[in-house]
Amino acid sequence: MLTAVTVLASLALIGWLIYRGIKQKPIRAHTIVRAIAYLTGLYTFAFFLSMNFPLLIKVVVSIMLGAVLIVIGAAIQRRRPADRT
Repeated sequence: MLTAVTVLASLALIGWLIYRGIKQKPIRAHTIVRAIAYLTGLYTFAFFLSMNFPLLIKVVVSIMLGAVLIVIGAAIQRRRPADRT
């Protein structure tokens, strides 16, 4: 069901862009980027909800572990003085 909503939302975005183009109304870049971000979030939400529960837990734990490792790496890099060669 949620996949159908995401497909319809994609078609609505494409239709809206075509409508704006036909009417020759200006389309701002931030509006397009925001619409694409919303669609991406909707697709991601639908993808995660379609997983079985143990796989979903593994994916979420992997994402959290990656985020922690990135934060630790950034903190270590900030502490080291930059070599000036």
